[in-house]
Amino acid sequence: MTRRRLWITAGTGAALVAGGKLVGDGALTASAEEAGQEDRPPVEARWLGTNAWELKSEHATVLIDPWVSRFPTGAYKGGADPETDIEVYPEVIDEHVAAADCVLVTHGHWDHIADVPYVASRTGATVLGTETHLNLLRAMDAPEAQLGQVSGGELYRFDGFTVEVFRSSHSASGEHKRILFSGSRLGEVPKRPKRIGDLVEGGSLTYLVDFGGVSFFNAGSANVLGREIEGVRPTVLFLQPGGGHTPDYVERLLEATGHPPYVVPTHWDDFDEPLTEPAVPAGDWEAVRDRVAAASPESEFILIDHLESHVFN
Repeated sequence: MTRRRLWITAGTGAALVAGGKLVGDGALTASAEEAGQEDRPPVEARWLGTNAWELKSEHATVLIDPWVSRFPTGAYKGGADPETDIEVYPEVIDEHVAAADCVLVTHGHWDHIADVPYVASRTGATVLGTETHLNLLRAMDAPEAQLGQVSGGELYRFDGFTVEVFRSSHSASGEHKRILFSGSRLGEVPKRPKRIGDLVEGGSLTYLVDFGGVSFFNAGSANVLGREIEGVRPTVLFLQPGGGHTPDYVERLLEATGHPPYVVPTHWDDFDEPLTEPAVPAGDWEAVRDRVAAASPESEFILIDHLESHVFN
């Protein structure tokens, strides 16, 4: 199947379909150039499926929720079984993750955190997460010296980028608004997690990663604590489908982040399906596109497929 990437201007619905992978192409829309953004250092955003992103500048690489093993759980085929064994596929990780300076964990579910210990060991990256996230990672043999505990409110400077951390909340589901595998706060290192139900949410975080003028905001889950992020003004907003139990989720997130120039859907694929094939939709990214067009017509909606990239500056 021909791989594709779409540029979709939310205000007009116009789309350009391009075959092949575009890496480091420096492509810009006319609107971005007119806004004077061409002088900013370029940053390449590559989608590794689910909510896994590689953000790469000339000098630094940041990974968000780098989970690529994609062992089957049936999550979108009747619901994930909490007794499913956790599996990590080093050869798959090695194929898709080459390097990292920093790994950002948005929450502790398996589809966000299960590969992080191996990624950290392999790359030497600093890993940021809550106390619970880090205790889960310690139980899975992540390198202690590389773990940095955050809870929201931190602003850290790294070589070539900054990371600002915000407190958030995971999306809920069902009549009683329950969070999947919510568990409890882990104030100490537990026994090694063996099943996906052992990887509890552990508090949710959002991050603003700024490479010197080109910045990315990733909410991690389909929920928003608007008062926590008032005044955040990213270049790129990663936006999830879902949020059905979160009133006006898309609209409130767009408002809180100042109607960003670019909106990119994330976590919309069925992650039981291969990463090396075009994404099979699990979340309704088209509905998100339409809501963005209505609420933020000046924002450009960009759909990126598995293992494909877009360069922002």
